Amino acid sequence: MTSLYDKLGGDAAIDAAVELFYQKVLADNRIKHFFEGVDMQKQASHQKRFLTYAFGGSDNYPGKSMRQAHQRLVDDLGMNDNHFDAVIENLGATLQELNVPNELIQEAANIAESIRADVLCR
Repeated sequence: MTSLYDKLGGDAAIDAAVELFYQKVLADNRIKHFFEGVDMQKQASHQKRFLTYAFGGSDNYPGKSMRQAHQRLVDDLGMNDNHFDAVIENLGATLQELNVPNELIQEAANIAESIRADVLCR
């Protein structure tokens, strides 16, 4: 079975999606404050590695667990379901803008949904 990573177009597609995604996120008043003071080049690099893994392009992810990576955001900044929804919305808008078919956007959203509890440290 072909991975979502391959269906989307591999490294080049992930790179393009992450760059556009963070443009949208940093313009979104609901969630941009979570990235104040963040090295966005480093953040984008982490996100590219994570999406490559999550979408089936790699067998491992060398970064922190979702809980470890987001615990401070939940504890100190009150990250919640509304914020998570905004991220998924921005991911969907990014993929739409890149002309990704709706069924693949839904597949990406399902993958994102599968980590909601870990990201929100539940």
